[in-house]
Amino acid sequence: MRARTALIAIPLALGLVACGGGKDDGGTAKGSGGRSEAIAVKDSGVGSILVDGEGRTLYAFTKDKGGASSCDAKCIAVWPALTGSAKATAGKGVKSSLIQVAKKSGGAVQTTYGGWPLYYYVGDAAPGDVNGQGLDGQWFVVGADGKLVRNGT
Repeated sequence: MRARTALIAIPLALGLVACGGGKDDGGTAKGSGGRSEAIAVKDSGVGSILVDGEGRTLYAFTKDKGGASSCDAKCIAVWPALTGSAKATAGKGVKSSLIQVAKKSGGAVQTTYGGWPLYYYVGDAAPGDVNGQGLDGQWFVVGADGKLVRNGT
């Protein structure tokens, strides 16, 4: 039953994310409304990793360089960016000095950590899922030190 639910949820999530708009505005509006998103460190099957305030796993894309996103509109449909109107705050285990932002269109900012823009994966159905880990050899979870966690793939 759980596998069937996941098979239904993934296309639904893809459809909802893909219908969010025609321009590359960073995808999700997580943390919008004048508040900032908190990020924290949580233990997972691949080690201690970054998660958002709801415990959802955050990823980095190896093609991103210099703190700037290389993820185009098709990419954002599957890998929504952690964006908001303000810089994310440091939660448990997070080094606030590693949190930065990259400006997006429309005034939104994408949170970066250790120079890596942060993303979600629509294939993660529940907090703590790490289904995007190692996908295409380009998507990895981020550790508390700001480095990509490449084990567990």
